[in-house]
Amino acid sequence: MPPEKPVLPGETVSPEDAVSPADALSPEEYGEFRPLMFSIAYRMTGSISDSEDIVQEAFLRLTQVLRDGTIIDSPKAYLATVTTRLAISHLRSARVRRESYVGAWLPEPLIADDEPGPAERAEMSDSLSMAFLVLLESLTPTERAVFLLHEVFGYDYKEIAGITGKSEANCRQISARARHHVDDGKPRFDASREQRDKVARRFFAAAGGGDLRGLMELLAPDVVMVGDGGGKAWALAEPMSGAERVARMLIGLNRRAPKMGVRVEPAYVNGQPGAVTYDGQDRVVNVFALDIADGRVQTIRSILNPDKLHHLGPVSDAALRGGATPD
Repeated sequence: MPPEKPVLPGETVSPEDAVSPADALSPEEYGEFRPLMFSIAYRMTGSISDSEDIVQEAFLRLTQVLRDGTIIDSPKAYLATVTTRLAISHLRSARVRRESYVGAWLPEPLIADDEPGPAERAEMSDSLSMAFLVLLESLTPTERAVFLLHEVFGYDYKEIAGITGKSEANCRQISARARHHVDDGKPRFDASREQRDKVARRFFAAAGGGDLRGLMELLAPDVVMVGDGGGKAWALAEPMSGAERVARMLIGLNRRAPKMGVRVEPAYVNGQPGAVTYDGQDRVVNVFALDIADGRVQTIRSILNPDKLHHLGPVSDAALRGGATPD
């Protein structure tokens, strides 16, 4: 059977195996398609709220064309096409805002409280990591779409050509260019989940206990700490590097924590070890995400921008500019 062709608004097809409007939006199919559409949108935008909006719009468009009488041969292909194109448009319109963003930009964190199972690990791990999503920021919107569709979601170039509106040959060239760029900066992680978890537990224990020597042993010599406050929360103005500098910064922050009733709860952040920090009123202060390789922490990312934390619950004012200020 030949591959199904995505159908866009205004197009009509009549293949023998076409799905009728009555069947296209069954609860089972919605439940099947929505996670894939969100996965595409989130990896494209790095924003949970924007991804939710894009996915909702894609489903609304599908519903509308079906109500108009258009026959869709593959709702899944249609949704993937609309989701990808909406995400590309979003990135293009967001470029000016990204360029004027105050400080380092990090994605909105995806949090999992428990260790993911084998299937979820394969879905969440490296292609959802903060490091990987930040790396994708250096690609153009179209490069990002082609690379993700092929390398992460397994679409072939003929399918990608239909989704992006580019020729198959052009998609191959775009993918090769993007892959070369990504391979040059692709993050490394310890292969063993158990090893990463062990290092993360020791890291947070040493930082919380004021163990400078123990903490430095867990940090790579060239470790980097990055903070994203978006100009709305107190964060590092520039990335900080070096084991001793980063260790002293972390211990200094943790010494102030008891005064604010702050506690640190381990969590999986974008498929990697991390933690969510709460204040005494159970409001979110920030999210930590760790890159761990060779048995040491290579990068520490701290998301404090309140706009990127609201999906996790009430946000604390402890780190906000205009709220509580550092000692």
